[in-house]
Amino acid sequence: MATEVQVEADPAEAGFDGARLRRIDRHFARYVDDGLLPGFLAVVSRHGRIVHVASHGARDVEAGAPVETDTIWRIFSMSKPITSVAAMTFAEEGLIDLTDPIARWLPEFAEPRVYVKGSALDPVTEPATEPIRLWHLLTHTAGLTYGFHHTHPVDARYRAAGYEGGTPPGLDLAGCSRAWAGFPLVFQPGSEWNYSVATDVLGRLVEVLAGTPLDEALAERVFGPLGMSDTGFHTEDRERLAALYVPDPKTKQIVRNDMFGATGTKRPDSFSGGGGLVSTAADYHRFTQMLLRRGELDGVRVLSPHTVDLMTANHLPGNVDLESYGRPLFTEMPYDGFGFGLGFSVLLDAAKAKTLSTPGEYAWGGAASTAFWVDPDEDLTVAFYTQLLPSSSYPIRHQLRQLVYQALVD
Repeated sequence: MATEVQVEADPAEAGFDGARLRRIDRHFARYVDDGLLPGFLAVVSRHGRIVHVASHGARDVEAGAPVETDTIWRIFSMSKPITSVAAMTFAEEGLIDLTDPIARWLPEFAEPRVYVKGSALDPVTEPATEPIRLWHLLTHTAGLTYGFHHTHPVDARYRAAGYEGGTPPGLDLAGCSRAWAGFPLVFQPGSEWNYSVATDVLGRLVEVLAGTPLDEALAERVFGPLGMSDTGFHTEDRERLAALYVPDPKTKQIVRNDMFGATGTKRPDSFSGGGGLVSTAADYHRFTQMLLRRGELDGVRVLSPHTVDLMTANHLPGNVDLESYGRPLFTEMPYDGFGFGLGFSVLLDAAKAKTLSTPGEYAWGGAASTAFWVDPDEDLTVAFYTQLLPSSSYPIRHQLRQLVYQALVD
């Protein structure tokens, strides 16, 4: 399978103004030239063919190594849609249902308790009024959290146990799942939305359903069928793996961060289905094309069309957006005008979101400022790759939408 992305069709044939598309190149090149990004790669596809590839800068500034079309990137939370797809393959086989309590397979979640009040050291809790179900994990409504949120006493419990920017050394995913089950939930399951380790727990559920470690399960159900040969929880090809950077707090200039950059360089102790994968633009392009084609690519079907339609519908009760149902914390997408499906954000109202796009667009991004979206109405996919933590540093995703849709002229 090809490891590089290349233009496959004239932009005009796909309804784009080529000169306007090149605004993407110029805009983000300024980020690089100003020292705010190390480098980037953007891919725009319509009607199943790539119409624009933009790149500039370095995958490793210190080594003078340029961004290449086969560069390997840490995709962090862009792992979540992949793990979600894998989980739904088991639902399609009748092995699990969206409403099933996960404790049937993960007994550590048999009696969850919910935070009511008190400190991180001495919280008052109450029993959950209903079990955590599969759909709660897929929609981040289980009541789980992330240690890096720094807004709730339960977040502090996660951090104290070693769950802030990763997981404790030597602990596998089964051990992590048991630890997370031992923390109080921040709300009753299904009552709110909170970005969380839910997809990591989902990855553990996939392991149990598959009877294999998560890396093998994803290879069998997603990577192998789609020919995603460069995607996994680490890569041996260190030369192609981009270095990771953070902005200097004072100057905003990029600073190399090899501590976080160690992600993807060796086999991890715990496979993070929520944030542990590395991939290439070519591999993730195949994943998005499978989604756009409603579950099938090159004659290989991963999911049924109906399953993809269900996953990319808004599952927040009452069809509300994240602003109405979510907690005002960090996430990889805005809250206004966006709902959430089974592993994806879903655009409900472009005017409320103040963005150029089409209702029904589904998307997600990663902590190192990577992002993708799929627009079924326009038969469009877009992906952006760089390696800058955190993704909230600059409005890259909003600007990319603006630049793509202003070039779509048919």
